[in-house]
Amino acid sequence: MAVEVVPLTEADIPGAIEVIQQAFADDPYFKWVFDSSQFNKQRNYDSLAARCHWGIKNALFHVAKETQDSKSKSDSTTLGSTPVLGVSCWLAPQPSAQPESWYSWFQSWTLSFSQMLNNIRYLGHGGLRTNRYWIWKQRQAEAQAAIWDDPRGYYFCNIVAVSPEAQGMGVGRLLFETVTKIADDEGVKCYLESSKSIPNVAIYERMGFHMSKEMECRDGVDACMLYCMVRDPRKE
Repeated sequence: MAVEVVPLTEADIPGAIEVIQQAFADDPYFKWVFDSSQFNKQRNYDSLAARCHWGIKNALFHVAKETQDSKSKSDSTTLGSTPVLGVSCWLAPQPSAQPESWYSWFQSWTLSFSQMLNNIRYLGHGGLRTNRYWIWKQRQAEAQAAIWDDPRGYYFCNIVAVSPEAQGMGVGRLLFETVTKIADDEGVKCYLESSKSIPNVAIYERMGFHMSKEMECRDGVDACMLYCMVRDPRKE
């Protein structure tokens, strides 16, 4: 089966969210930050949908799909409904000396406002333990402050997820290479964070990343690890 990576469109959002929810169902961060007894899958869907809509305009948001020419002529599936096999969201590098633009600020505010409306609509955060969410964000900020020393900024892999049915087919590598090739051409570093050591760290190492920092996010007796990895640009 031939696979292509294309920019996320409105029609792809339901499939992209399904892949993300499936892929992160057993993620250590997900289990740590959400109360399973109160988790609202539809609330989570709407939160991810807001993120996807934001990402179409403000991030490098891609989906992996089976190419049309690899399908049987008898297959009547249309392009818009082609199943999503994988998803990735990268944030473009932000030079440290460059202030945030008004457009970027407004888009971030719009996303925050959409999430606030979701809180009102669902009368809460859908099982999200907000104190743990902010513990994680604080540790993220500490890690990035310690690691990010390149004034040109970093391509930040915010999300990468592959459908269980498509794992082992090279979909994740294609999603990574779509952006890492750009980073290599520009001579810019890449960065990612993971809460799962096995098998994620080894997979990312094969993509050219190396471990830069390990941090613990702790709330009482419960803790979640934060593995921070950096990829240096490759030269031909």
